[in-house]
Amino acid sequence: MNIQIYGKAKCFDTKKAERYFKERRIKYQFVDILRYGMSRGELSSVKAAVGLETMIDTGDEDYPLVQYLASNEAKLEKLYENPYLIRTPIVRNGKQATVGYCPDTWKTWT
Repeated sequence: MNIQIYGKAKCFDTKKAERYFKERRIKYQFVDILRYGMSRGELSSVKAAVGLETMIDTGDEDYPLVQYLASNEAKLEKLYENPYLIRTPIVRNGKQATVGYCPDTWKTWT
């Protein structure tokens, strides 16, 4: 199992996700999405697993900028350029991914 957690350092759900894997002694790699972002390939992989709309942080004040973009490609490009618009945590295990705190799904990975 190769777990990656993409999150924001001050995100409560990201901290809960890290705690979930620490308590079960499952190794993971944490990536601060605000500092390092995600590659286009990683974004596309997560989009294929969970869907584009799930990835967008609807609570962000800039959400309307993304909401009214015409194409999914334009929305994905906006997320690539502005990682603060991505809902966190994104937890990846190979081609599988979740957005948000999803321990029920993570149990099936182990």
